[in-house]
This record gives sequence, structure tokens and C-alpha cells, in this order.
Amino acid sequence: MKSIVLSTKKRDYTTLLVFAVIVFTAPLWGKIIGAGYPDLLQKFAIFGLFAIGYNILFGLTGYLSFGHAAFLGVGSYVTVWSFKLLTMNAIPAVLLAIVFSGVFALLIGFLSLRRSGIYFSILTLAFAQMSYNLAYSVLTPITNGETGLRVLTSDPRVVDTALGYTIEGSPLATLFGTTLTGYPGFYFCAVVLVLGFWLSLKIFRSPFGMKLVAIKTNQTRMEYTGFNHRPYLLCAFVISGMYAGLAGGLLAVVDPLAGAERMQWTASGEVVLMTILGGVGTLFGPIIGAATIKYFENIFSGIGDTALAEIFSFLPDAVSNLLITIISPFVGSGWHLTLGILFMLIIIFLPGGMSQGFQKIADKIKQKNKKSSTSEVKLEKDGIA
Repeated sequence: MKSIVLSTKKRDYTTLLVFAVIVFTAPLWGKIIGAGYPDLLQKFAIFGLFAIGYNILFGLTGYLSFGHAAFLGVGSYVTVWSFKLLTMNAIPAVLLAIVFSGVFALLIGFLSLRRSGIYFSILTLAFAQMSYNLAYSVLTPITNGETGLRVLTSDPRVVDTALGYTIEGSPLATLFGTTLTGYPGFYFCAVVLVLGFWLSLKIFRSPFGMKLVAIKTNQTRMEYTGFNHRPYLLCAFVISGMYAGLAGGLLAVVDPLAGAERMQWTASGEVVLMTILGGVGTLFGPIIGAATIKYFENIFSGIGDTALAEIFSFLPDAVSNLLITIISPFVGSGWHLTLGILFMLIIIFLPGGMSQGFQKIADKIKQKNKKSSTSEVKLEKDGIA
């Protein structure tokens, strides 16, 4: 038993190490696919974290929430208010974003989890839209309405003022003197992403995570055995909401702005697509899905007819024009069409998401290597005989 536990821990640490290496080397391999610039890498990390947290609720318990954008927005607003009132240091802002989004998730989860299935989904959607409308109009003194909440030079920032820190120009988030823009901003988000992945890994392997999976597998049977599943569901909902609030806080760290649009239902739907596209209930799937969608959104949307003409410039004009006519509806402003086709193909042929596809490829490689090693051993035996 002890050896099994040690081997599991070793495998988990290896997984964490591999993941950390992939994340921290993103500026290098990102250049190969045209995604090596810091703004896009920041989005990969932030929305990957958002999807990891959502997967703890949806992937483990099976409860589909359409309201997680509310926590994303709360995290952004709290972070900007921390910058305005306290300090431009990112650490207090991020911690406050986690706390406030957790409290807000506790309130919404306590009410929404009284129902299950589609009724739970509709309740979370209703709360998210209520939050969006409140932020857009009713709570304008706090959120600044449609204009959005910005950090201004004239803000009090009592902690910075007491410590004698002065800001010249546009206020930007810092980490003990280092401005969190560009690659420093990405690496700050990358460290938080790795920590968030590590916590998710611990939850997946823990008895708590196994209880969440049991709720997803057969909640009725658990109820018949006298098991009270609601505290576990509420805890998963709060943890997931805190992840979303943390992601919202990081959005405000790399760009000190908070707007009501982050609470719209489309943002909630986006994280659902990320999780399903990558693989529901898997460790790496949501991160893969988030990176894929953000890549399409930022790279494919920038490919126009001019870029296509440069790509096919080596071909005869007639062939080049034909290819541009065929491909142009799927890139540029039509990138949603390409993403929709990809999503449809994944759902049809890989219900487990892109991670299932990678797993199948890995299994085939293992089988091929196993067959080749077996045949080599057989040949050696025949030769000896």
C-alpha cells in the first residue's frame, strides 16, 4: 500500500513538473505557432485558470453552471478597487479578489444548489445576468457602468501613500517594484496557473474529489445511503467561484480595468466550451480547450485576404484566388465558423474532448512500441534456438 501511495505521489509530482515546464517555456514554443507575444500568453494562463476552476464543479460533480462569469467580474472589480484604495501591488488585490468572489459564490451556490439539472443551470444563469445588469446600471457608483472601472492617478491608494510610493504616468500593477506588463505579467499569471493546477491535482486525488465524482456518478444512491451531498457540492461551487474570481483579478492585474461585459452570459458560455472542447473531468483538458479558443480568437481572427494572398503567393494567380475564396469565410471575422466546426467534430468523434484524442495517440504509440519490442524479443529467441 505504501509503495502505491509513493508511486502515485511521484507520478503527480512528475505531472506538475512537466506542466510547469510547458507553461514557463510558453514564450519559446509559442513563437512556433505565432502565439509568442505576452498579451496572448497572459490570456492562455488566465483563462486556463478559469477553466481549471470550472472543471472542479462541472467535471467532477456534473453540475453545469452558466453563471461563472459573475465571479470573473467580481474578481476584476475587487482588484481594481484594491488598486484604487490600497496599493498597486498585485498580491493584496488578488487575495481580496479570491475572498470576495468566494463569499459571492457561497451566497449564489447556497440558493442555486437547492435545485439540480437544468434548473440549477438556469438559476446560475439568472444570477449572472442579474449581476451583469446591476453592474451595468444600478451599481454605477461602484462599477462606473458601461464605461468601466479604471485606475486613476488621483486615486488615494492609502498604503502606497503611507509608504511614500509615487506613481508617474498611467498606474500599472506591480509586484514589489516590478511592473506586471509584458512578459513579467505573463510569468506572474503563469506562477498562479501552476499553483492553481497543483491545487486542482490535489483535489482530484483527494477523498473530497472522490466524493464529488461519486455525486456525479450516482447522486440518488448516495442519498439513499444517508450521505448528505449538499455541503460537498457547495464547497466545490465555492472553490470553483474562487478560481473564477482569481482569473478575473488577473485580468485586472495585466490591464487595470473592470467592465460589466465580463459578467455577460457569453463569458460563462465560453468557459463551458473550453471545458467540453478540452475534456470534461480531465486535468489538462480545460487548459487545452482554453488555449485553443483563445488561439482561434486572436490568431485566426487576424488572418484576412491580404495574409492569405501572402501565404499562397507562390501559386499561380488562378489557384491562389480560388483558395482565398474557399478559405476566407473560415478565418478573419469568420473564425467562429472554424471553431464551431472543430467543436462539432470533437463532440462527434471525441466525446472526451481533445485530451481523449491525445490519449488515443499516446496509447497507439505505446502499443506500437510494445509490439515492436515483443517482435524483437521473439526474433532474438528464434535466433538463439
